[in-house]
Parts: sequence; C-alpha cells; structure tokens
Amino acid sequence: MAAATRCTALVSRASLRWPLGLRSVSSSPVLASGHNRWSKIKHDKIKEDALRSKERSQWARNIQDAVKRSGGDTNSNTELSTLVAQAKKAGLPKDVIERAIAKGQGVTLSGDALETVTLEAMLPPSVSTIIECQTGNKNRTLSDLRLMVKNVGGTVTPTSHLFEKRGRIILEAEKEGIDEEKVMERVLEAGALDMDVEEDQTSLSVYTEPSQTASIGQSLARLLGLKLRSYEIVWMARPEFRVQVERSGIETQPNLEEIISQIEEDSSVQAVYHNAA
Repeated sequence: MAAATRCTALVSRASLRWPLGLRSVSSSPVLASGHNRWSKIKHDKIKEDALRSKERSQWARNIQDAVKRSGGDTNSNTELSTLVAQAKKAGLPKDVIERAIAKGQGVTLSGDALETVTLEAMLPPSVSTIIECQTGNKNRTLSDLRLMVKNVGGTVTPTSHLFEKRGRIILEAEKEGIDEEKVMERVLEAGALDMDVEEDQTSLSVYTEPSQTASIGQSLARLLGLKLRSYEIVWMARPEFRVQVERSGIETQPNLEEIISQIEEDSSVQAVYHNAA
C-alpha cells in the first residue's frame, strides 16, 4: 500500500513537470554542427592525402622514366639530376627517390631484380581494368592488390580481351607549340597508328604497333625537331568496349577516379589502364 502511494506521488509530480501528451524532446544542434564540421574536415583531409600521394607517385614515375632513358647516375644524367633536385624541394622523401631510381634500373634497393606482374579486375561501376606492377615480391603484391580491389567493391576477373597493346610515344616541343595539321602527315608516314596533341600544344602522344615504338619515336623526334620524352608499351581499351561512367552522386560511394588514385598509392603499381570513356 505504501509502495503504491509513493508511486502515485511520483506520477503526480511528473505530471506537473510534463503535461499529459507531451514528451521531452532533446535536440543538440551544437553536436550536430560539430559532427558536420568534423565530417567536412575528415573529407578534406582524405582529399589532401590522396592529392599528396598522387603527386608523390608522379614524381617517382618521372624519375623512373628519366633513369630508363639515360641511366641512374645523376652525374651523367642531367635530366635525372634536375628531377631529383626538384623532387627534394617538393618534399619527396629520400628513400622514395632512391627506390624510384632503383626501379628505373629494374632492381630493388637491395639489388634484386624486379618482376612485372599484372592483375585484371572489374572496378565499380562495371569498369574493366588492368593493373600493371613492378615488384620484388610477386605473391605479396598480388595478394595486396586483390584485397584492395575487394575493399573498393571490385572483383578480380579476366579483362585483357577488352584491351589491346600499343606503343605510346610522348614528344615535347622545347620552344614553339605543335601544329597538329603540320605534324599529322609525317606521323602517319612514319608508320604510326594515331596521335593526339595536348590542348596547350606543348606535347604530342603517338600510338604505334608495340614492336615499332622505339624506332618510330626516335625517327619522329629527329624529323619533327621535338624532344623524345618517353616511349612505352601500354594497354588501350578497344573502342567497341569503352563505357560511359557517371558519378553516382552518393557521397559515401567513391568515384572511379578516387578508386584508381587509391590503387596507385601502392608503390609497386606502375599503371592502371581502364575502359572508361
């Protein structure tokens, strides 16, 4: 009886504070605002880290290309010496520079030979890719990449039948811009399959059969008076298998560019080829 009386008293006091039919509603705009602010900071930091990683990868690849062209000695390779100085000024760590020079020579820092391996995969949203790597530990690299592909929502599956190998030559103008109409005839006469001039008209990309890449590159550099920046064998998506990709609009879902940037952060990755138009 006493317990019932106490309970009735508590209900009566509660009713005085909160009228019948009304409930306490807790709102914390400060916390919500803080959460949104933290989300924005976190998002910005991820973008900054990705950009920094992409810049670091680009420096490393430029150094590797310079080594492949003229050797790994900075005393005799002026292009490499200049790149190393610029990379240091840009904050590229010493070990990254040394690893890039070694990779350009086809070896690890300890002198072991590097092996070229590829991984074929489908990345969201239904984009075929070929990931090309250079590594001293094939099994570990493939295992890491398979896990990375899985984590971004992709699947490891054959895709190379959607691509074809081509030689790609990059030529640069040292003074005047490149006139597309003037160089096109000579490029085709040299045996090239196709070409593109960059919008700023400072560089020219030429595509060839893989076996003719070096000879056509050297010939065109001489005929056109351009600097031979690089030449390599690449995978190009067959035109009939190119796909249009649109952004999902879902903030939590990474777009293709972000996924590829994430894969390229792996130091063994040399290139990621895809069939997105």
